[in-house]
Amino acid sequence: MSTKSNEQLVKIRGLKIEGRSDETWNPIINGGDLDLNKGAVLGLIGESGAGKSTIGLAAMGFCRDGVRISEGTVEFDGIDLIKASAAVKRSLLGKRIAYVAQSAAASFNPAHKLIDQHTEAPVQHNVSSRKDSEEDGIELYRRLRLPNPDEIGFRYPHQVSGGQLQRAMTAMAMACRPDLIIFDEPTTALDVTTQIEVLAAIRDIVEQFDTAAIYITHDLAVVAQMADKIKVLLKGDEVEEADTRTMLSDPKEDYTKSLWAVRSFQRTEKPPAGSDEVPVVSVKNVTAGYGNVNVLHDVSFDIHAGRTVAVVGESGSGKSTTARCITGLLPPKEGVIEFDGEPLPLDYRKRNKMQLRQAQMIYQMADTALNPRKPIGEIIGRPVQFYMGLSGAAKRNRVDELLDQIELDPATYRDRLPSELSGGQKQRIGIARALAAEPKFIICDEVTSALDQLVAEGILKLLAKLQDDLNLSYMFITHDLATVKSIADEVVVMKDGRVVEQGPKTQMFQPPHHPYTDLLLSSVPEMDPDWLTNLLAERGVDNIGDAAVDKM
Repeated sequence: MSTKSNEQLVKIRGLKIEGRSDETWNPIINGGDLDLNKGAVLGLIGESGAGKSTIGLAAMGFCRDGVRISEGTVEFDGIDLIKASAAVKRSLLGKRIAYVAQSAAASFNPAHKLIDQHTEAPVQHNVSSRKDSEEDGIELYRRLRLPNPDEIGFRYPHQVSGGQLQRAMTAMAMACRPDLIIFDEPTTALDVTTQIEVLAAIRDIVEQFDTAAIYITHDLAVVAQMADKIKVLLKGDEVEEADTRTMLSDPKEDYTKSLWAVRSFQRTEKPPAGSDEVPVVSVKNVTAGYGNVNVLHDVSFDIHAGRTVAVVGESGSGKSTTARCITGLLPPKEGVIEFDGEPLPLDYRKRNKMQLRQAQMIYQMADTALNPRKPIGEIIGRPVQFYMGLSGAAKRNRVDELLDQIELDPATYRDRLPSELSGGQKQRIGIARALAAEPKFIICDEVTSALDQLVAEGILKLLAKLQDDLNLSYMFITHDLATVKSIADEVVVMKDGRVVEQGPKTQMFQPPHHPYTDLLLSSVPEMDPDWLTNLLAERGVDNIGDAAVDKM
């Protein structure tokens, strides 16, 4: 945990925040208070819509469009941010106050290289020269375990993975060594092994520079490693607040106890397929890559009808590249992709409409996967028209059927824009869009990683119900082993583009394991404030800011 101080940095009193809808202002935060001392870390937890991010932004004196602070005070180091001029806020934001957003892909400017965006704040605030801030950026990339730290900053955002972008954003927030950082789900997109390194680096830098932080997360085990105190929120109200150890060991309120008990959903594992059963999808000896660099090496596994195969591994292991090969977006250099026992054309452009519609994807970040300018009915209706040839009333009726299937009221949601939906609702729309093609096989790419645990459990239950009703086959790409335990029938473990272990779920979670599988299992955070410190000590890491990868 960070070094505590008695010197107050942030003081919020009587905060009321409202959001505008149809010319009416509705409450979002109902009179909250918050105190944060220098060098301390406060964890904000609660389900989607609790107001966590809204309070985090308010601590910067900021509100999103359509939102206003109607009452209360927000003081940063004695400065009233609500009354402060735009010039005063500009002098603070980026320099003394920084923000790490949840969706890095939607936050970076796609037209500029990472290092250019990293150096912008230090140069504009006269903290350091371009050359010095560039060198410091490379050092921060190294601390946060980005690959090729000397070179990765000179790539554009689309040229790195989501997890790498998230770490680059964390480095960018730290560029001016601010007094306060708002971390809004900073490890959401990271696999468990990378998450440990990033959490350790964040904690180290927060301690080293006596930085205060508000850490927003839906992962209770993560907040246990980072926060000195935890504040629990529900629908804009504070439920309770206590120091981390007290909150974990003795929560007072029933709602807090319910958060501690989530992820109870465990699906019964289906028996292995018979030797004569033809897989819906078969990946056979696939080698693939970009240019002259191979990313996949002789990858093989099968997915049978009505079953879920979870593909797990750290960032860069080849999970998403395998999905791209299956969908035909990246033709393999070697190997075969079969569907119902028949080889598929390796390039999607050579597949017919029937072959295309049988394999669909649900994406990780619903925020960036849905067209923000199109209403929900049109987003779902497009594949209905393209694949099924429906139009007019028939198309509308089918869209309504799909909304019913994902448990959203058609009359309420058909004409809404994505911006009017919660994260969980957006992900349900992504599911409906995939179902619109009436596929036999769906690739679920980290579909619950951006959701709080209560909403994620609802999505998993929905996917399980749809699988039973429609006999769907799933390839579930995930770094969340709790999700694997909840929904998978079989598990494929990948590392460095190779399958290192695969088998039924029950077998995969019982020793003996491949050493890499052991590493993944041991890297899942636990609800123990000492877990990260003890794990790093076990792995021989003297400085928690130094990554353990080379010693693992």
